[in-house]
Amino acid sequence: MVQLKKAFKTFTNVLIIASFILQVYIHTYPSLTPDVCSWDNKKETKLSDKYKDIFKVNYPPENQILHLLKLDTWKTYFKDVLLTKKDNSHNKYINPRFLLFGDPQIKGAWRNTPLLTRLDIFGNDHYLGHIFKTMFKRLTPDFGIVMGDLFSSQWIPDDEFYNRTERYINRVFSGAIPSSLDRIRDLKKKFVNPDDGINYKTDWITFSDGKIRTLRKEEGFPPFKFDYGSDVYRWNENDPFLFINMTGNHDIGYSGDMTFQHLSRFTDMFGADNFVLHYNEGRGNSYRIVNLNTMLLEGPGLENVLMDITWEFLYQLFEEQFDGTTILLQHIPMFKEKGFCKDGPHFSFYPEVYEKEPYKSNLLKSQNHLSLETSNKLLNLLFHNGKPGIILTGHDHYGCDVVYNRYMTKMKDHPNGLAESYWTASKTPDSKNENSEFTGDIVKEITVRSMMGDFAGAVGLLEMNYNKDYETFDFNYKECVFAVQHIWWAANIVTIITVLLLSIRILFI
Repeated sequence: MVQLKKAFKTFTNVLIIASFILQVYIHTYPSLTPDVCSWDNKKETKLSDKYKDIFKVNYPPENQILHLLKLDTWKTYFKDVLLTKKDNSHNKYINPRFLLFGDPQIKGAWRNTPLLTRLDIFGNDHYLGHIFKTMFKRLTPDFGIVMGDLFSSQWIPDDEFYNRTERYINRVFSGAIPSSLDRIRDLKKKFVNPDDGINYKTDWITFSDGKIRTLRKEEGFPPFKFDYGSDVYRWNENDPFLFINMTGNHDIGYSGDMTFQHLSRFTDMFGADNFVLHYNEGRGNSYRIVNLNTMLLEGPGLENVLMDITWEFLYQLFEEQFDGTTILLQHIPMFKEKGFCKDGPHFSFYPEVYEKEPYKSNLLKSQNHLSLETSNKLLNLLFHNGKPGIILTGHDHYGCDVVYNRYMTKMKDHPNGLAESYWTASKTPDSKNENSEFTGDIVKEITVRSMMGDFAGAVGLLEMNYNKDYETFDFNYKECVFAVQHIWWAANIVTIITVLLLSIRILFI
């Protein structure tokens, strides 16, 4: 019996140590790679002295185990951990900071969902929430952006869409959009008949009627409002920062699937799918954030009205003749040849004879990228002023980055006598010395790695610094990773077991 008690105490002590190490790790993991999990030190930041060097991208070490075996890693770790209060002071007008979250895709439980699956869903919510809380507390950004695919499927009923939204606000991004919870609960009261037993229904008929009649410019229906204001740093006074929820194909579907109902409930919960925000207007450091629903750019689509509205938004942006820097937010990336990123170009369409849903015959079913034609059109509409810009996307869960160089063909090469502007993806900016058709215009596209556990809980950090020499911004992007979800589970399970065993030891041994 004495030996058993001794073994029990020893085992408990081992668990105490393991629990302590795991808990310290999951709460201080950014300190293991502070170079990619922190904003730049303002005292050490150097602006680019060459136009082609304004984009900087930094990724975490490829071999994490080798990184942990280095003495320097632990020196910087303890230095960073002991620096309990990070100096995040900065001028948000010339140095805006963005925290980016790729494709969380939270799942849902149904009546017949097994208990273990329910537990996994519960844990996944809190795993994602832990990442957000850790990074937000560390970095206090000006903007937070989720790159679409908030949920795992668009094929869920309205009440389940509401349930996931509640979890998303309460668990995953707790504290980021506190005002949204009251707003959606008010919607629930407004649209639900308490006798039908359903949690929430979107009023998609009123939504579709308004869209159609506004597009037709009928009397009594004012033009679409796409401009959501200037110098907006929070939606409501209680919000800690400006939080943008982009929409993705798993939220509303591709154009061949998307109905008015899909888009109506998304806008009920998360706001507009197409809008623009302007900052520092009339100054050299002016920029705009363009939030674009790229699922409605290409077809054949199910609801052409919605596609027409999206293109109307883009034409209005072009006519604005904006002379500042553009930050484009879109879920589906631009076209690029196979090999640049994990996903290559791919389109699929519903068959001509589709007995399950005949109305979807030949419609767009899925896509990895926008087409080459649409990508060129989009780049020409939004990045025509010669200022470098940046595109932030999701969809490809692995993440990557490319540069789009702009070229102008010679007029004599075209029978109509007009020059043609086109863009090509590359890993680096081009040079006029090497290609006479290169205009010097460059745009960076960054696909943000998913924050899901299978992709190590990644978060993107984007920092912009105004460069007076070029009258534009320098862009610095970093990718900070946590760990696969099993590490988070292990830390919390070991801690729970440790508390139980320690309680038994104190009370009975």
